[in-house]
Amino acid sequence: MSEDEQAGKAELREAAIRLLARREHSRLELTRKLRQRGWPESMTEATVDALARDNLQSDERFAESYVRQRVAKAYGPVRIRAELSERGIDDAQATRALAAESPDWLELASRWYERRYGAAPPADLKEKSRRQQALARRGFSFDQIRELLD
Repeated sequence: MSEDEQAGKAELREAAIRLLARREHSRLELTRKLRQRGWPESMTEATVDALARDNLQSDERFAESYVRQRVAKAYGPVRIRAELSERGIDDAQATRALAAESPDWLELASRWYERRYGAAPPADLKEKSRRQQALARRGFSFDQIRELLD
């Protein structure tokens, strides 16, 4: 391996570590960001593999951190699971991360609903439907929404 290649690998590793120092990234996110910055795919894959082996990049840590952040912003399990999937986290890992956080989803939905709409019940069926849709967009299941509004 030439000096230029070694310098390039070291520079790529440093760029990846800088990204990981700001926040956790999934393997997919980190690879995409490095590729967008012009790094070759083969070098990027090898570097991310090495970072994962060194436990500097972890999809498990990323998923747990992501779930905590989204729960703190009152998002529901359906949306969080979909967002994790978009970031390359498989369903089993998403399930483990959601179980590790295990918030009371109904309580979370209730607090968000109360902040958003206050204590007054919906005036009519159209308003109730609008509120149900808002809860669904936040990622709460239909069972959770039904239990909250009925």
